[in-house]
Amino acid sequence: MDTQRFRLTHLAHGGGCGCKLAPSVLQQLLSEQPAAGPYRELLVGTETADDAAVWQLDDDTCIIATTDFFMPMVDDPRDFGRIAATNAISDVYAMGGRPIMALAILGMPLGKIAPEVVREILNGGASICAEAGIPVAGGHSIDCPEPLYGLAVIGTGRPSEIRRNNGAKAGDALILTKALGVGIYSAAFKKDALSTEAYAEMIASVTLLNKIGTVLARDPDVHAITDVTGFGILGHGLEMARGSGLSLTVVRNDLPLLHDASTLAQQGYITGASTRNWDSYGDSVILPPDVDLWQRHLLTDPQTSGGLLIACAAERAKDILQSILDAGYPSARVIGRAENGPPSIKVV
Repeated sequence: MDTQRFRLTHLAHGGGCGCKLAPSVLQQLLSEQPAAGPYRELLVGTETADDAAVWQLDDDTCIIATTDFFMPMVDDPRDFGRIAATNAISDVYAMGGRPIMALAILGMPLGKIAPEVVREILNGGASICAEAGIPVAGGHSIDCPEPLYGLAVIGTGRPSEIRRNNGAKAGDALILTKALGVGIYSAAFKKDALSTEAYAEMIASVTLLNKIGTVLARDPDVHAITDVTGFGILGHGLEMARGSGLSLTVVRNDLPLLHDASTLAQQGYITGASTRNWDSYGDSVILPPDVDLWQRHLLTDPQTSGGLLIACAAERAKDILQSILDAGYPSARVIGRAENGPPSIKVV
């Protein structure tokens, strides 16, 4: 194998959370699935498009279960493993839980990737799990036409500290903990248009664990949490709006962005998922008349291992934001508010 020319991203038609099915397609596929049944212990299932399933064991303990995997968005195998693991674990943090173990999910095209490359992917994922304080306790692997990797993650949490995406209240402030633009950066990377500095910025963001979710869930003034991934800030914001029965207002100038995201978007470095996202939910979004297409792509940009979107009491927003910044999330910002009104998002 010519290691000088070998690129993981050339073995996949897409990468990262940009591989996700469009929201409208997913809704169609799930529309005829049978209900979960009369399980009183199942606190969170598929009904509100939340981040993980939650099962209540007893008065003090819930089990949180999730799975996430995708194809490579970068060529460095260790970075790929780290990104995929960080992204998968995020779902547990988004529910307010604490991860306790993971199982690896691995699909590799036999004969196209050397064993040492696959080993680096696994080692990268294991290093993030170690950072989260959990073991990779097993897994499953298959021969697959395109490389994919991810984790099934199990976590625990107290029932009173489970935070769903449907708990926002009218008047809440909205906080986003990471900068947007990961999909735009990944599109530029695949076309060799991403600088070394921008690549480092992206890796620092997508391998930053959302541990703050576990801490925030202990605060009764934090009403709802979800992580922002493949459907973009608008898509996951709409899930919160629909689940909570509220309208969300997002202030575009307050959105944190990766340093080169605007420039690269204007140069046309976008993913196909960005357009699919808009086609799926654009009828529920009100944009200002002066928004250019490249600006819209920032709002629909699929985030791989993105930040947490948090709805909290407005009078506590400043203190809660400061606690997030102090915990090591320098891009965190207040980006809008929740209001009474039909479930939708208004960008101002």
